[in-house]
Parts: sequence; structure tokens; C-alpha cells
Amino acid sequence: MVRSSLQVIGCLLPLAIAFRFPSNQSSLCHQADSRFPGQVYYAGSSAYTSSQLDYYTGEERELNPGCIFTPTNTADVSAFVKLAASGDISTPKFAFRCGGHSFFAGAANIDKGVTVDLRSLNSFELSADQKTASVGGGSIWSNTVYTSLEEHNLTVAGGRIPGVGVGGFVTGGGLNYLGRRDGFSCDNVYGYEVVLASGKVVYASATSHRDLWLALKGGSNNFGIVTRFDLATHPQGLLLGGALVFNVTQKVLEDHATAFSNYMDPKNFDPIAEMEFNLVYHAGSWVLSDALYYLNPEPTPAVYKEFLDLPGQVANTLIVANMTTVVTNSGVLVPSTVSRATQMNYSFKNANPAVYSQLFTTFQRAADDLSKVEGLVFDFLMQPIPVTNGTNSLGLEPNVKDLVLVDIGAAYNNAADDAFVQAAVQKIFDQHVDILKKAGIFLDWTYLNYAGSNQDPIGTYGDLATLRRVSKKYDPKGLFQTAVPGAFKVFK
Repeated sequence: MVRSSLQVIGCLLPLAIAFRFPSNQSSLCHQADSRFPGQVYYAGSSAYTSSQLDYYTGEERELNPGCIFTPTNTADVSAFVKLAASGDISTPKFAFRCGGHSFFAGAANIDKGVTVDLRSLNSFELSADQKTASVGGGSIWSNTVYTSLEEHNLTVAGGRIPGVGVGGFVTGGGLNYLGRRDGFSCDNVYGYEVVLASGKVVYASATSHRDLWLALKGGSNNFGIVTRFDLATHPQGLLLGGALVFNVTQKVLEDHATAFSNYMDPKNFDPIAEMEFNLVYHAGSWVLSDALYYLNPEPTPAVYKEFLDLPGQVANTLIVANMTTVVTNSGVLVPSTVSRATQMNYSFKNANPAVYSQLFTTFQRAADDLSKVEGLVFDFLMQPIPVTNGTNSLGLEPNVKDLVLVDIGAAYNNAADDAFVQAAVQKIFDQHVDILKKAGIFLDWTYLNYAGSNQDPIGTYGDLATLRRVSKKYDPKGLFQTAVPGAFKVFK
């Protein structure tokens, strides 16, 4: 993943413009401004500028919403949705965002319409029995969630780098440090407080609106706006986290092909060991890193011995620390913004070392085609797919321990390179899929939170008909299909 390994390559600078009341603001902006005085902001205001600059990529920052609305509670969200639903929904009107870490334009922002910035919905409450953490839908994992839980020696299955928001992360599935044992983040949701297209607020759980509860476990922004997540807590003290860093040689790559294949072999499965392999090209050179995490405070877990013993290490940042520190350290090389970025992902059943070597070799060759792109960071991120319990909308077989996810990502400086870089990423994606199909191990499943705008993750889940029925049931006029254009839709 580019954001887990790239170095600062610059960000867009805001234009200094004087505040002006826009003459072309949308009617929804007018209505929201009247209904919520002091909570609607226009271009030129500091709140508008701040919200825009907090998006991860330039693709999102370059969009210009007519206004930004900042609800402070569920009632605000409900009233806003009623306003949005009261007019002609054939024209896109609004987007909603939490952390804003999606790569492509329009995932959580919008031109001319209203962007609903949910980040003031950042409440936190721990149940009396300490088994449930109720978290506001606009919360950021690294800001309050982890720190609030650590004093109780607890954690939740949340984001792995600073700045990631709860809402889009969980409804898109959610890769996390607990995934080998506890599944996707969405597998750990007891219930959702959801604002439906009518403005009605419902609670979706295993026993109430169960169909909606399941649909939200991977179905993204298709069904409503989640204003609260009730999450399962897990006992957690100190854990191991950090990375081994290697200069890239053919021997290093061959060693890693074997080590990762062995790590993913079910006979070596350790439910509290989660890792990420990164092969990165930047500024004409290659670097390889193994990000290793272990939920017990063991500095040298047996499951990682093969990696720890590999020759060629140039750095070792592994430490035993609390979750907040581990997450903070994971973001050390991550800029708060990048100029341009694109990605695609694919998945497969664990391969033999020869197949991994093929993937590495073809990825390195692809970098040659991109080497002249200004500011390029080209990343091959590989990690295990969480061992899901299957109680979600993702369509993966439960309790499978040897599924692998690869994200091919590129960050760079200039919009003029967009088409060229995206074509190169597509090319290497196609080559890798061909390798895996020939080996008979390709899995036709796409992870939504790493998906490129040209991918169809929900279409790979396997039960699109059910998701469409849930959409029709709770959103019969299609508000979240037509008025919220971003991300991935159950109806295209």
C-alpha cells in the first residue's frame, strides 16, 4: 500500500482567496445553511479550506463542493438527509466523509454539491461490562479510540495508520492487526446506528434489521449514513510492532518468496501474527520491508523466525509497545497528503515460492516503464486476508487461513501523468492475474478499501442480488445510489 511505505512527495497548496458567498451554491447548500446556521461553510472560509486539505490525495482535494456541512449529532444528519431527499435526486447532491483516505476523486468529496464532514461525530463510550465500545461514525482510530481503550487494557479491530476514519474503513471491510484471529473489522460490529434515506434513524444488529446489519458489513455507503458503531472489544496489553528493512537483491527476493509462502501455510498458522510485505520503488532504487505485528509482547515470535533470520537486513524497528504507539510508528513514513495516487488489488490462495518470485519479477519490470514519472513511488503490498467468520456481505469462505491480498499502488506528482500511470498499474495487474490463473490459485475477490475506481469490488462478493434487495428495501427511491455518486454502488 502506497500510504504504508511512501515518503513525502509533496502536496497541493491551497490558494489564498478572500471569503465570498458563492453565487452558484446548490439549493441544498441554501437549505442546509438555513437549517443549520454556523455549521455550513463555503470556499474561502478556514473551516472549508481545512476540510479540503485533510483529504489524502490531490484527486479528492481538487474537487470543489458548493459547501461543507458539519453535523454534530445524529439528529443533524437525519435532518440533512431529509432535506437532500426532498428534491430531485436524479442529480448528484452530496458526499459524506470521515478520514478521507480513499485515493480517487469523488470517493468522499463532491464537486458543487454538499460534502458532509462527519468528523464531529467522534463520541466514545465503553459499556459497563467493557465488551462493547460505542464509537461515533466520524471518529478517527488514532485520535481517541485506541487511547480511550488502552487504559482498560482493551482494543478494537481498527485502522493501522494515523488519520484513518472509522466510517468508511469499517463499512468497506477493514484490515486490522487482529485480522488473523478476529476477522475483518466489520466482523466485529455488534450494531450500527444508521440514518436511512428517509431520515429515519434505526439500529441494525443481529436481532434488529439483520439484513441491513449484514449489508453494512462490507457494503460501503450504499444503505445509509452510520452515525455510531458498536464494536466488540478485545483484551490487549503491549504488542510487538515494527519493520525489518532490506536492500533488494535477487537473493533477498527469493528468500522472501519462500518465507512468505511458509508463513501463509496453514500448518504454520498463528492467529495473533499479522504482517505486511512491501516491495517499493522510489527515486531510482528499491527497498523491501516486512512489517511484523504480534498481539503478545514477544520480541522474537517463533512464527517470524524465518524473516528475523534472513540476511541482508539494513534496519530493524521492531518494538514492544501499546497500540497507539504501534499505529503512530506505522505512520512515520506516511505523509498526511500526496499529490496523485492510484491503486488496484487482487487476491489468491497461497502460492509456492516460484509463483511469488514471478510476481516480484514482473512487478520490478513494470517499474522500468514508470521510472521517468516525476515523484514516483511504486508499491507492491502483500498481506494475509483476515480469517473471517463469514457473518458479513463480503462473500469469502469462513475460516480460511491461506488467502493473500496484493495491492499495487503508485503515488506521483503530476495530474498529466494520470492516464499513463493508471495504464501501467492496469498492465501489471493483468499480468499478475494471468500468472495466478495459470497456477490455478486466483481468487475473484476485490477488497473495497484498496480498490481502484475502475474495479468492482461489490460485484465480486457473490450475492449482489441480496445487497440490491436491501438497498431497495431501505432506500426505495435510490437516494444513496443517485444522490451520493462516490465509491462503489450496488446499482450502476
